[in-house]
Amino acid sequence: MVGNVLVLNQNYEPLNVCHPRRAFVLVERGKAEVLEHGRGQMRSAHTAWPLPSVIRLIYMIKRPRPQMRLSRREVFNRDRYTCQYCGRRGARDLTLDHVMPRHRGGRHTWENLVTACKTCNHRKAARTPSEAKMLLAREPFQPRVSSYYVVYPYLDAEEEWRKFVPGWEPAAEGYA
Repeated sequence: MVGNVLVLNQNYEPLNVCHPRRAFVLVERGKAEVLEHGRGQMRSAHTAWPLPSVIRLIYMIKRPRPQMRLSRREVFNRDRYTCQYCGRRGARDLTLDHVMPRHRGGRHTWENLVTACKTCNHRKAARTPSEAKMLLAREPFQPRVSSYYVVYPYLDAEEEWRKFVPGWEPAAEGYA
């Protein structure tokens, strides 16, 4: 068994991506229904069942909105690979800068991290932007993500999932 299965909530909102065996168990126990079949089969000694590709839960599951992971790449994406001090674009010499330096109580959060080129980061050093007389192009913020954030990495390979993700395009990232 190879592949992934898209798990939809009762209202067709993506919840998760799981292994085909887990999806098969959910369907067999009556907790989900198959909306799309994938490639391959699950076999027993006497029977073969088509593998599910998309399933929908019978009952509504309430869960909090997904949060975007705080990572170097995601901060660069949020800032569009642009230095927030001088406006220089490019992925080669970009670094992360803490607006309020960590040794002065600044935290490692979305609201305190910006993309900076090496030159600006060294020029700012261990000061705040106002102390270094540098202006931020825009204030840092935590990006909002849609409920489809969990599914985006799989959409290039899983064509049959695309009709369950409204407005999906190959370059979709979940940023406003």
